[in-house]
Amino acid sequence: MLSRRNVRIKVMQMLYAMSRDPKLGYEEALKQYRDSIRQSFELYLFTLLQVMRIAEYAKQDATNRMAKLLPSEEDRQFRAKFGDNVLVRSITQNEGFNRLVRLYKLQDRIDEGKTRQLYAEFAKTDEYKEYAYNQSTNIEDDGKMLLTLYKHCAGNEMFNDLIEDNYSLWEDDESLIVGAMKKTLKALPAASNFYEEYRPSPEATIEFGETLFKKVNQEDELLLQLIEPTLKNWDAERVAIMDMIMLKMALSELMDFPSIPTKVTLNEFVEISKLYSTDKSKDFINGILDRLMKQLQKDNKIKKEGRGLQE
Repeated sequence: MLSRRNVRIKVMQMLYAMSRDPKLGYEEALKQYRDSIRQSFELYLFTLLQVMRIAEYAKQDATNRMAKLLPSEEDRQFRAKFGDNVLVRSITQNEGFNRLVRLYKLQDRIDEGKTRQLYAEFAKTDEYKEYAYNQSTNIEDDGKMLLTLYKHCAGNEMFNDLIEDNYSLWEDDESLIVGAMKKTLKALPAASNFYEEYRPSPEATIEFGETLFKKVNQEDELLLQLIEPTLKNWDAERVAIMDMIMLKMALSELMDFPSIPTKVTLNEFVEISKLYSTDKSKDFINGILDRLMKQLQKDNKIKKEGRGLQE
């Protein structure tokens, strides 16, 4: 689930944290990095669990309607199929998914009051009313309604606050989780181990992420020495801390990761700078990296595997 860009951002954040806190050593920072990787997966599982709990509340809604002293005709026509259909059950009765829910204690994070409120808001929509009172819906309709629910939640302030209250990394991982959720819901009914597709891969998080983190940390002075001549009229101390970290990471990536094309490295850090640094950082990062790459190529310090990877 985690792309290399997500991993780069998490490494960058740890390097920044170390630069701000002299007491934060490499081993502790590495532990925090690994925690953030785990929490991204946990965040996906929690978001999916929360959406399923909202859908399942339809069963309680049906019970409440029939418990009225005088249920209306509308109450009698209501069906709780949204909370009890083959698609929802493929998640809620999935043994592996429930094992992970217990492992990460995700049930403890569910706010029943907010689940009820989120369901009540969604139940007011025309799409849900048409679905809930239709006697002839099928599995395709169930799937469309689950996707509609998630889209409704994704644009709901209470839902987003609920996620952020439980996971501080929500802002960084939001687009990642939205994509994973839509893909999961569109693929229902879920396979027995559907969640494995979204578990962070060792290749991205360890072989790439941890190696990059270690190299930038260990070779900090060397990387600075390579960067300084390209700054021209800039004093290294005047460069924004986040920009310098990105330059060091990109430089390490150019020299130490032979399978990553140079263009990919340059483009990735320019894009990351747009999100995490100043308005002028994009052009600054692009210009410095272009000079660095040319110098490294001249010095034969870039060794890429495969045709065209140094272009």
